[in-house]
Amino acid sequence: MPDSITRCVGAVIHDQAGRLLVVQRGQAPGRGLWSIPGGRAEPGETDIEALTREVAEETGLRIRVGELAGRVQRAGPGGLTYDIADYRCEPLDPDDRAVVAGDDAEDVRWVDLREYTTLSLVEGLTETLAQWGALPMA
Repeated sequence: MPDSITRCVGAVIHDQAGRLLVVQRGQAPGRGLWSIPGGRAEPGETDIEALTREVAEETGLRIRVGELAGRVQRAGPGGLTYDIADYRCEPLDPDDRAVVAGDDAEDVRWVDLREYTTLSLVEGLTETLAQWGALPMA
């Protein structure tokens, strides 16, 4: 059976202090690991619609979707491949730092570089964010 491609989106969101918004995954794959908010796009959704929905469901944050930061592909279960388009985003209200874990997130928080380096992260996240110049600030 050929591999199946699943279209996904991710949000690279920094606050005014340069902290990065991360979520602790509540579902497989990667349950318990930290990543950026995002998930699968529903059939018929644009990337912007999917990203706006996913971020709101996982964090309660309303965002403005900006430019494409980059794309990655990650292996999933049963030969599935996640094709992930990651976008730079910003909160609609820059003063809104209150985030609440919802949907399939166990936890959500803004992290600076020091805290980021202490988290158990999904594979490849740090290298990808570094390549895009999107790691949190110190």
